[in-house]
Amino acid sequence: MNIFRFVLRSTIVVALVGVLGIAAGYAAYQGARWLYGPDLPSTDDIQSLELQVPLRIYTRDAKLIGEFGAERRAPLRFEDFPQTLIQAFLAAEDDRYFEHPGVDYQGLLRAAWSLVTSGRISQGGSTITMQLARNFFLTNEQTFTRKFKEILLALRMEEELSKEQILETYLNKIFLGNRAYGVGAAAQVYFGKSVDELNLSETAILAGLPKAPSRDNPAASTLRAKQRRNYVLRRMHELGHLSDLQYEAALAVPVRPAVQNVDVDVEAQYVAEMVRAELYKEHGESLYTEGFIVYTTLQSTRQRAAVEALRGALEAYDERHGYRGPEARIDLNQRSEDGEEIVGLDALDGRPQIPGTRVAVITAVGEEGFELLTRDRVAETLPNTAVEWAELDEANALKVGDVIRLREDGEGWRLSQIPEVQGAFVSLDARDGSVQALVGGYDYFLGKYNRAVQARRQPGSGFKPFLYSSALAYGFTPASVILDAPVVFDDPTLEDTWRPQNYSGKFYGPTRLREALVHSRNLVSIRLLQAVGIDYARRFISQFGFPVQRMPRDLSLALGSPTFTPLDMARGYAVLANNGYMIEPYFIDEVQNAYGEVQFKARAPIACEECEAQRELAAAEAPPVPALETIALPEDQAPTGEQDEQGEPVEEPPPLAPRVVDARIVYLMNDILSDVTSRGTGAKARELGRSDLHGKTGTTNDETDAWFFGFTPTLVGVAWVGFDQPQPLGRGEVGGVAALPMWIDYMRTALKGVEEVRHPRPPGLVNVRINPANGKLAAAGSPSAIFELVQQEHLPEPDDAPSADPYRDREADADIEDIF
Repeated sequence: MNIFRFVLRSTIVVALVGVLGIAAGYAAYQGARWLYGPDLPSTDDIQSLELQVPLRIYTRDAKLIGEFGAERRAPLRFEDFPQTLIQAFLAAEDDRYFEHPGVDYQGLLRAAWSLVTSGRISQGGSTITMQLARNFFLTNEQTFTRKFKEILLALRMEEELSKEQILETYLNKIFLGNRAYGVGAAAQVYFGKSVDELNLSETAILAGLPKAPSRDNPAASTLRAKQRRNYVLRRMHELGHLSDLQYEAALAVPVRPAVQNVDVDVEAQYVAEMVRAELYKEHGESLYTEGFIVYTTLQSTRQRAAVEALRGALEAYDERHGYRGPEARIDLNQRSEDGEEIVGLDALDGRPQIPGTRVAVITAVGEEGFELLTRDRVAETLPNTAVEWAELDEANALKVGDVIRLREDGEGWRLSQIPEVQGAFVSLDARDGSVQALVGGYDYFLGKYNRAVQARRQPGSGFKPFLYSSALAYGFTPASVILDAPVVFDDPTLEDTWRPQNYSGKFYGPTRLREALVHSRNLVSIRLLQAVGIDYARRFISQFGFPVQRMPRDLSLALGSPTFTPLDMARGYAVLANNGYMIEPYFIDEVQNAYGEVQFKARAPIACEECEAQRELAAAEAPPVPALETIALPEDQAPTGEQDEQGEPVEEPPPLAPRVVDARIVYLMNDILSDVTSRGTGAKARELGRSDLHGKTGTTNDETDAWFFGFTPTLVGVAWVGFDQPQPLGRGEVGGVAALPMWIDYMRTALKGVEEVRHPRPPGLVNVRINPANGKLAAAGSPSAIFELVQQEHLPEPDDAPSADPYRDREADADIEDIF
């Protein structure tokens, strides 16, 4: 009886304590609602939360080249999420999600017990609803106040939203590392797949990310990503979502992310950054969130060709100068605690990812070749033939543990390395200046320095066509003869006497202007500049877009001593390509807002001789316009521009680019530069099999810079090779060897299907028979006579005329002795 009374009393006491506890809890809840509730956002705010849409940049033919913004998103509806993915996230984060009212009191009790036993506030106990509330409307501070607000907001959300709505919002907005927000974006970022294409292992990897997305994602560490994946798979197995067979099979799948720095269609990150920097001046930080869409002037096929051509040229140069050794070394004997992973393999994950190459570690060396393990943890074999170019010996032999780079060359993989040398390539449409392709270096993610628009380097002999153009305008002709002989200049301001030489070190005596440019004779160029005058040459050359103040007022100008970027040089050569018109390079074609409304459309002036003539004719034939009476029209009747017969607005024709150089000068110069690509320093270009190619090589002192400048009447391409910190490229690494192959490879693709065209010969030029030895008009019946094209007013003298100073009546600058 006493025992019965004791049990009854105890039960009553426990019940009373429970009721009091519940009452106290309810009172605390109501008090918290009264205290914090007014400051909390409504659930409508959750639903109306505007997703930040990044800036997206495309080629003119709609291929993605860049994306800028803090968040990558690919929102999905609840029914689009695979059931396996939902099970994985719930297993990892909140397995009682569909049972609790937004707050899991069991989890909170565990968190409270952890606080009591450890003395620290724990982040444990948060449900998915609480995580969503915290991540978007609260801070991550570890305080009781923040926790109370989190609980209140979670309960409010659960009262007004369905479980499916909350989970959909969570899965679309949770941060999963690497700028990916939501599972749709994360699936694309880490695996290049949509969520319904993910396998079980990949699904579990994503579900393991919310705890520490920046640390546990597979781009940061495949080992940590695997550990978190295994935890998620184990929880799914324990909850009955996976059978034993499914569980074991998923554990056996290797972690192989396919992460890229930016998910793009075409490599053009240098141009994408140019666009970003240009638009940021106007829009500031809002540029990254308001969903702007930009179409550049790039043509995707040409851009791809430029990237491949530049990499090919730099890799070829690099192989000519030997193998430098492995990128890193790994101790293959050091393994993780469970013995499953080679710890050092994380070094493979951290190596630069360059398209067309793979990173691997050598696991064995045999007589026939090498056994490898790639970054994707795939075993491969590399035959000895794939490393022959490296000329390995005992000093630089490949060893077990060496981290090497492989490059695909069409016949398989071969040993490669990241070049130390750098390069740039620019291609313009000569008719309007639109950038067709631009590459600022070997790989954007190795260094964002854009050599195409930032690196000012000496163009060397590539500057001579502009000097020779000034000489033609001054009165010289392609038949004019200039002496190729030693010159010595003494200047008290210089430490040494200046003795310029030809590249070959030889002297060729009297040389016609055409041959001097075709074979790039330095001494002829210096004497030509002396004859024309430095000031005259500088003023004339500035018409090609080169600022006068950046051209030295000394004879080094003849050898290309000014410094200009590849883009500067492309603009100058475009004047020669388009028959004498000044165009301005541009790379942004159109800007749209997030709703597809056009905010900006480029209207670049075009080089069009026919258009110019037609407009002049139309203006001359147009009837006079009668004077209009001044009448105040209603606003809705005010003229809005030219309209067609149906009343639709007529698009205005593009403005015309100004002519800056006489068509005869351009024609003569192009005729000479055509010889450069057929029989001169750029003769390798003949392999393209076209007759409309023109160009000029450029090499600076000690082969520090190697260039090729080439064009057709519609397309300009400029290739540069050199080191960022100027140093010799090596004997023989001239423009025709180091840079010309890049230009040829690009043009082979860029000109595919493009019809050959040539500018018509302008009036005022005549063909004459000359004596090639002296440039004079050949005597009748001379067997050695050749034809030359000259200006009608500057016919050569007859061969039997007395010798005369070719520089007579030419006024040179008074102080040309200022050498440097």
